Amino acid sequence: MYEGAVQELIDELGRLPGIGPKSAQRIAFHILEADPEDMKRLAQSISVVKERVKFCTVCFNVSESETCSICRDERRGDDIICVVEESKDVIAIERSRAFTGRYHVLGGAINPINGIGPEQLHIRELIARLGDERITEIILATDPNLEGEATATYLVRTLRPLGIKISRLASGLPVGGDLEYADEVTLARAIEGRRNTAPAAPAAPLVRTPLPSQEPVSAS
Repeated sequence: MYEGAVQELIDELGRLPGIGPKSAQRIAFHILEADPEDMKRLAQSISVVKERVKFCTVCFNVSESETCSICRDERRGDDIICVVEESKDVIAIERSRAFTGRYHVLGGAINPINGIGPEQLHIRELIARLGDERITEIILATDPNLEGEATATYLVRTLRPLGIKISRLASGLPVGGDLEYADEVTLARAIEGRRNTAPAAPAAPLVRTPLPSQEPVSAS
C-alpha cells in the first residue's frame, strides 16, 4: 500500500476494465514520471470527452452532435440495420467496408450475473425504429460468447413477430488459421454455417471412369 494520492490513483486506475492491480501500479508510476505537460493534456482530453461526447438519439452510437455521422449520412442504406453491443463494434464493422446500412447500439449484452437485462439495453428504441417500413432486414452482430448469444436469442424471439428478416453474423474458422488448432465450438459453428461455394454456377458433368473388370481367379 502506498500513501495518499498515489494509492488513490492506483485504486481508480484498477477500476478500469482490463486493468489489474499490477497494471494500475505501472500506469500510476508512469504518470508520476511522465512530463507534466503530457499528463495535463491527457487530463484535459478526458475532461473534454466527458463534456462533449454524448450518444446519438437515433442509434446510440457515440457522437458529439445530436445524431452521429453515420445517421446523418444520406448515402447509407435505410433498409438494413446492424445491431451491435457497443460503439467499438461499429468501428470494427466500418473498417471492413462491407456494410453500408445503419446501426443500432444496444449498450451492452444481457448478463443476469451483472444485473443487465433487456430493460437495461436499447431494445425498446430498436423496436420503435422498426416501425419504418423501409427496413427489411436486421443483422444481429452481437459477440459470439454466452452473453452475446443470449442477447441474439432474445432479440430473435422479440422481433420475429414483426415479420422482418433477421440474420446473424456468420462465425467459424478465421482466414489464415489452421484447422487443427480450432476449438470444438468454432469448428461446429463453421460446419453449421457452411455455404454453397457456387450456387449460381452450372454443375459440370461428372464423368465416372468405370473400374476395370476383374476376371474371377480359378483354382488350379
